[in-house]
Amino acid sequence: MTPLILLPGMMCDARLFTPQINALSGQMPVMSFPLCDHDNVADMATDILANAPPQFALAGLSMGGIAGMEIVRQAPERVERLALLDTNPLAEMPDVKARRIPQITAVKGGKLRQVMRDEMKPNYLADGPNQGAILDLCMAMATDLGPEVFLRQSQALMDRPDQRETLRAYTGKALVLCGREDGLCPIERHQLMHDLLPQSRFEIIEGAGHLPTLEQPQDTTAALIRWLEDQ
Repeated sequence: MTPLILLPGMMCDARLFTPQINALSGQMPVMSFPLCDHDNVADMATDILANAPPQFALAGLSMGGIAGMEIVRQAPERVERLALLDTNPLAEMPDVKARRIPQITAVKGGKLRQVMRDEMKPNYLADGPNQGAILDLCMAMATDLGPEVFLRQSQALMDRPDQRETLRAYTGKALVLCGREDGLCPIERHQLMHDLLPQSRFEIIEGAGHLPTLEQPQDTTAALIRWLEDQ
């Protein structure tokens, strides 16, 4: 049975995938790797590959998807299938890169909670009864990881490579998924990834923003199951 690797977004850990781990761990080996120890995407991917099974299915959300694409670039033969959730295949735009500088300065000054509160604006999530609890969980994950991880991950995102050619060359079964109301990684960006990946399906999760794994866990898990079962 092919193991499933889950890669979380920036300042998140495996708790981002709690509903999916609960649903899938009785059917297959499920593991999550943190993206905490390196300040560049290439080293993150190399580290994961050094500790991962010989072959695996790979699902990454946001920064996890960025690391996942680099894993595919380095070792496509090991990634039996790929799911990219609410992520971005492009190098960071100069305006976004510039906005990170004051965040980095603030975190160096001891203001991680403030930066996370300002950056985890509720409009990153769709309106819903669980929005407050999800934001609380995001804050807990971020504060548990701490400021040094924020600084390393920010640098990695600023310097990340364009992965369009990586996706164009990948021939495994792929899923591109995003929340309908994702304001960080819009639908058009996911349509681009779907168009690039030769064997991909594209699913949009209604009633979700940037974190559909938590906002609409049942629909997201169902989409992942369809991808895992796709022959």
